[in-house]
Amino acid sequence: MVIQNVFEREAFYGAPIYHPLPVVLTRGEGVWLWDDQDKRYLDMMSSYSAVSCGHAHPRLTAALCKQANILSLVSRAFYTKPLGRLLEKLCLLSDLEMGIIMNTGAEAVETAIKAARRWGYRAKEIPKDKAEIIVVAGNFHGRTTTIVSFSDEPAYQADFGPLTPGFRLVPYGDVEALAQAITPYTCAVLMEPIQGEAGIKTPPEGYLQKVQSLCKGHKVLLLLDEIQTGFGRTGKRFAFEHDGLKPDGLILGKALGGGLFPVSAFLSTKNVLSLMTPGSHGSTFGGNPLGCCVALETLALMEDERLSDHAAIMGEKFMKALKEIHSPLIKEVRGKGLLIGIEIDASRAKARAVCEGLMKRGVLTKETHETVVRFAPPLIITWQEIEFCLNSLKQTLNALE
Repeated sequence: MVIQNVFEREAFYGAPIYHPLPVVLTRGEGVWLWDDQDKRYLDMMSSYSAVSCGHAHPRLTAALCKQANILSLVSRAFYTKPLGRLLEKLCLLSDLEMGIIMNTGAEAVETAIKAARRWGYRAKEIPKDKAEIIVVAGNFHGRTTTIVSFSDEPAYQADFGPLTPGFRLVPYGDVEALAQAITPYTCAVLMEPIQGEAGIKTPPEGYLQKVQSLCKGHKVLLLLDEIQTGFGRTGKRFAFEHDGLKPDGLILGKALGGGLFPVSAFLSTKNVLSLMTPGSHGSTFGGNPLGCCVALETLALMEDERLSDHAAIMGEKFMKALKEIHSPLIKEVRGKGLLIGIEIDASRAKARAVCEGLMKRGVLTKETHETVVRFAPPLIITWQEIEFCLNSLKQTLNALE
């Protein structure tokens, strides 16, 4: 069967695992996207922070094309120069000592889980197959079988059992609950410094410092998932820097690939990652020369254009302007830097209706958890472009009131 309509073709041949807005995007440049009717839209989602440098940045596309014409993929059975250079750069940026390069964020989380468990058995001497990792409510770290096993979102687990054991779930922001959950079998605590998919939820003041103190006191690894928050998104290079922390493990992805190529990483100390051995982990595409070169150029670009500082300035102004919008539909505005969520009063309107209204007015984003509209544009966004978003939002809210 040949189906011409784009929506119908995807619905007919594709499993219904997404619920996209009805727009067909064909090209992008900077913070803008165009559909198949050549209508222009402001990208206020940047593919969940993956397109932090903007679409089709000439420096990144040049780096991609240059390396693709030289060497794109070889087995990790051999050495290449870009891999070591990327590992070195990431370790220097994070003040950690070793890393494993993977492709997707979920792969990096799985890598962190394996490394933490091995450390638990070999360094902490936890009895065989008894290691536990503590996670927090509202977490989102990916969609593999193991990762959804410790989610508290029923839709992520329904009919995918048997689920993977070895995880304890505690309330987010509750230090006492975390302290009570730690046992001699606990090898790690895994969390996002700001919960993205849960609705851009920021932790209570001092929470992360107390979590780190608990971890150190009980010889437990603190693993932070900065797949969405890393590389300037919150106004600092890493979100943990707002709290003066140094995690034992850092999970990175999305923006690291410049919006062009999937690149992720798990970084930790030599005490943790030196315990990994040949055959204990790997990936055919993980650490490939093409991805590493794109990541290196992305990191250089972010530094040269001071995107962390720009995100801090634009984010503060954007947040202030959002809080000044007086609409009965808005319950709360929260976030940090250019990672902002607006919680919509569900008794008055649905977040998707807001997103659909914004789309009609030339702004693209997506709701999360049915009640929150997220704003996470490319970090290169200007104030003039943010004002366009603000005006579109005001018009949308007024139309829905």
